[in-house]
Amino acid sequence: MGVQQWSDNIILLNLAQEPQLGEELQAAIAMATDKGDCDVVVDFAEVDIITSSSIAKLLKLRKVLVDCEHRLVLSSQKPRVYKVFTLTGLDSVFEFVEDQFLALAGLQMVSP
Repeated sequence: MGVQQWSDNIILLNLAQEPQLGEELQAAIAMATDKGDCDVVVDFAEVDIITSSSIAKLLKLRKVLVDCEHRLVLSSQKPRVYKVFTLTGLDSVFEFVEDQFLALAGLQMVSP
């Protein structure tokens, strides 16, 4: 689990369960803010539940990236986690893909 620099311009965040999930998101926000020139993939494969606090951190991370014209891609959501995004209307705010490999490949294909 944790935040890793996957390539020069992509950060990969493999989330753990709550409460570490929030800490990892905060670390990704700091890393994206410091780096300023990267896309971020957030993998939810190990996440069974997401809190409103973690959703707020995801929105903050998205804002940091959008302000720098970069992308945030969420991957590997379990149905119950994805349902939280749909019930809150955030499924139209975030970009979702099936798994982290598709997310990483998609970002690499559009990277300069």
